[in-house]
Amino acid sequence: MKKIELNDVSVSYIVGDFSNVGLKDVIIQKIKGTYTQKEFLAVDHVTFAIEEGELLGIVGTNGAGKSTLCKVISGIMRPTSGTMAVRGNIASLLELGTGFDGDLTVKENTFLRGAMLGYTREFMNDTYKSIIDFAELEEFQDRKFSHLSSGMKSRLAFSIACLVKPEILILDEVLSVGDGGFRKKSEEKMLEIIKGGATTILVSHSLAQIRRMATKVLWLDKGKQMAFGETEEICDKYEGFLNKKK
Repeated sequence: MKKIELNDVSVSYIVGDFSNVGLKDVIIQKIKGTYTQKEFLAVDHVTFAIEEGELLGIVGTNGAGKSTLCKVISGIMRPTSGTMAVRGNIASLLELGTGFDGDLTVKENTFLRGAMLGYTREFMNDTYKSIIDFAELEEFQDRKFSHLSSGMKSRLAFSIACLVKPEILILDEVLSVGDGGFRKKSEEKMLEIIKGGATTILVSHSLAQIRRMATKVLWLDKGKQMAFGETEEICDKYEGFLNKKK
């Protein structure tokens, strides 16, 4: 069963010179008819499909459109054109700290995040200890979220996303934060989730990690789909592209 299908999906922004010239000058330029805007394609006609239980690795240099595409699949953004079908409940980790309140404690934020993902208080009560244990934050439950290190924040966010048993898990560069031990444990947890039938999208700059974990790979460059297919083949092409740029 196809869990995620994108057909010719594009996302465009209207870009003007507002940030460069200021509001007053923009108004004057609009009155004079000299104000110009242009369209920027962050995602440019992307098409792919992944089956239940697959892990899609998305690779590309900075500005390739990886994060924008994840936001579209997560439902945070709407595609400008094209069609998309996503079948199943989604847990997404797109940016470190997203969905958390810095003034609330680790415990309060865990329940808040669970509620945002649509889980009941009873379910979170049953799952809370497992989340905290996996995140290795037993001694920090009553600390404010804003007081945590970036690695701690990443561990908590990853633990919540994985341990609530989503049908679709989307991770955007979150495994790059934290020590090597936790990254290894995170990879093992992701493989366990996939074996349980979940479909996963992983954005990573680590080709080694993509090679280890992905069943399919999507390569983006400046919003365009360069290639989609089997892991080793696409990773080899992308690695060759990176070597030419050096």
